[in-house]
Formats: sequence, C-alpha cells, structure tokens
Amino acid sequence: MADAVTAGAREALKGARPRVFWLDPDVPGHDVPEAAPALEGDAFADLAVVGGGFSGLWTALIAKERDPGRDVVLVEARTAGWAASGRNGGFCAASLTHGYDNGAERWPEEIAELERQGYANLDAIGEAVEKYGIDCEFERTGELLVATAPWQAEGFAESAAAITALGHRAEVWDAARTRAEIDSPTYVGALYEPDGVAMLHPAKLAWGLRAACLRLGVRIFENTPVRAIRSTPAGLRLEARGGSVHAPRVAWGTGAFPGPLRRLKHYLAPVYDYALMTEPLSGAQMESLGWRGRQGVGDAANFFHYYRLTADDRILWGGYDAVHHYGGKVRPEYDQRPETFRTLAEHFFETFPQLAGVRFTHSWGGVIDTCSRFSAFFGTGYGGRLAYAAGYTGLGVGATRFGAQVMLDRLDGLDTERTRLRMVREKPLPFPPEPVRSIGIGLTLRATAAADRNEGRRNLWLRTLDALGMGFDS
Repeated sequence: MADAVTAGAREALKGARPRVFWLDPDVPGHDVPEAAPALEGDAFADLAVVGGGFSGLWTALIAKERDPGRDVVLVEARTAGWAASGRNGGFCAASLTHGYDNGAERWPEEIAELERQGYANLDAIGEAVEKYGIDCEFERTGELLVATAPWQAEGFAESAAAITALGHRAEVWDAARTRAEIDSPTYVGALYEPDGVAMLHPAKLAWGLRAACLRLGVRIFENTPVRAIRSTPAGLRLEARGGSVHAPRVAWGTGAFPGPLRRLKHYLAPVYDYALMTEPLSGAQMESLGWRGRQGVGDAANFFHYYRLTADDRILWGGYDAVHHYGGKVRPEYDQRPETFRTLAEHFFETFPQLAGVRFTHSWGGVIDTCSRFSAFFGTGYGGRLAYAAGYTGLGVGATRFGAQVMLDRLDGLDTERTRLRMVREKPLPFPPEPVRSIGIGLTLRATAAADRNEGRRNLWLRTLDALGMGFDS
C-alpha cells in the first residue's frame, strides 16, 4: 500500500509547474496588474509605507480612510503581493494570536478582548472587500481542525468550551460526524469553528487592495527596494534604488525581509513553508469527498497540514515541513524543495485515497516571518517616527489589518483599544545569535517531530521552551 501511494505521488507531481498558483498569470481569471513604475528621484509624502504585501497595503488604505488628505507613498521591493501575501493558503482568520490556545496561554487576562477585536477585524475585512469591490473569492466558511490520532483530539472539548464561553460557536465532532462532512479514513474527530475563518484568493486580495489604494490617491512605486533609513530634520529619508522617499512618518511592513531595519532581525527567524495545488476536481471526485461546507482544514499534529478548496474546486495542500536555513538565508532556489513536495503528495493520497489519479498543477514555497511567540509583535523606532509590525508566523492574512491599525495608532500618537493591549505593548523573546539559533531551531524541530510520533508527549527540551514562552507552534 505504501509503495502504491509513493508511486501515485510521484506520478501526480509530473508536470507540476514550479510556480505559485495564485500568482500564475496563465491561470484563467488571474488578471495580474501591470507593475507600477519604480521610484526615480525624490518623493515627498506625509506617510511612507514600506512593503506591498497585506501589511503595507492595509496600512496605506486605512491611512487614507482616516485622513483622505494625507499624502501616502508606498514602496515595494518587487510587486504587490509577491512574497508571503501571494503564497499562503488563503486562510483569513479572526485570531490575532495564532489560534485561541496560543493566545489564552500567553495573555489569559485579555484573551476575551483579543478574540473580540479579532472577530471585529475579520468582519471589517469582509466589509472592505464588499465596499471596494474586491473579487477575491471571499467565503466565510469557518475552519475544521481535524484529529488524525486520538491524542490530537484530547483538548478539543476544553477548547470548544472556552471559545463558546466567549460567545463564539465551536463544535466537537466524533469520527463519524467528521467523515460525514469530509470523507477521509484518517479522521478520528474534529473541532469546528464556523465563524472564525474566511477562505479567499490571497493574490486577488492583494491586487484588490492595491487597486483601492490607487483609487484613493496612494502613490505606489514597485521594484523599489529600500536600502537605508536616514534621519533628517523633517523626519526620515528612505534611500532606495533610483531615489529617496522623504516623510515625517514611516510604517514598516516587510514581513520576513527586515532590510535596513536591523532590530527586527533579532526577533525574526525566516522559515520556509511549501504547498501543492491540484487540478480542478470532477463532480464525481467532489461527491466522493463531501466537503459541501467548503471549510478550511488543518490537522492537529504539531507538524500539521492545511488544505482548502478553491473557487474552481482544486485542493490546495500545504504545510508539514518547516525549513529554516542557517543564518536565516532567503534565496529564490529555496522556493522549490522536491523532497517536501513528494512527502506532501504522499500525505495527500493517504488522506484522500479516493482521489487516486489526481494530478498536481503547481508546487511552490515561501518564507514565513516566524517569531518566538508565533503571533505579531509591534514597535517603534527613530524617536517614534517609524512604526513596525512583524512576526505573523503564517497567520497574517487577517491579522495584518489589525497590525496596520496598530502602526497608524502609534504614528498618530493615539491611545486606543489596540495600543492598550499587553500583546501590543510587549515584545517576544529574541532568538539567540548564530550558530546557537540554528542549532536550537534544529533541535526543536527534531524534538517536535518525535512528539508527533510519541502521542504528543514533549521531551525535556520542548518542556523547557514551553516554560520560557518559546514552545514550537508550527
């Protein structure tokens, strides 16, 4: 059986394009916008935004919504949505804390408020999508956390009770109920949150936000990497290839690419994540699955898979491997990792054996801005003239809008419900310098894999990290 799965996986990967599905201009319906001009000479603005992913785009958009007269310039090193914002699974979560459990463990006294603000943030994203006519295939389907081993389901009832106590819906399903929803022989149970996640097309969201910013008067310069930050009597000067941007205030939203903002490098560890996309499924194949609720799905292992349906009934299948390169290196060649794609394909057919013969059309990877608490952190620099948000650890599709508001609150000197949060006021523990950083990450990944094989039991190394607030959460 295992040999058949492996052979099927290899066959399914033949012909897969080494290209990000969401960003592929050859996919029908992908109207990739023409790149904006690169910066040439000097540009002056009231607010400069660095980064053309979700973080920067939401910041520029909300800045103009708050003050239509504010002159906003956004600069992006490549093109809008090119990095993590265009490579993720399209899970737009209400959680600001990488899930309820992570938030409740770290900020128990304010988890209710964090959840309230997170759900309000997700509501606001849906409203913005409608207001600006962003055709990003937004579906508020909820998320299903499935258990594929009994130990993974042990905390479901407790989590559901806590989520319900906060006024949100959560249901615990047994194996039969789970398989009635999505049919896989691997499922032994599930935790279903109907309201906490929307599924969307991430690149279309980025392109739609970009178009909305342009309509509101934001000036966007693409293919304009910022090389240096200089203080000036009037504020800050961002030195880029081809010119400079001058502004009294700067919002920095560059994810795993800190660039010249060196302080971020202490807190961020770039980790590569990988995904596959299938061809569109036939009606018979869809019927064999069920999945009529179209929920986003993740499994409850430490090294987990995430998967979802697209608008044209493909399955995106990603996760499992988390790959860190020594020194936090980020290189184009790391976007492809054949050994990970083979593993993912094998796991796909183990989960859905009824889909034998389905082929994958795309394979890709991308880098995640991981931090030690697995949820975003915030700060300021240059005497409060620059604000930053980073460390979303793979859950930034929704939380970046919240982070954009935090940056603008800080730059505008506002005392708000966001800036008063302990989560916002505190920093995560920094990662140690190399080589200790890579050695520690390697030890953690191996110990976590062992825990998955050992019914979730965590060894002394992992328990020590848990006590320090740095327990691995993929």
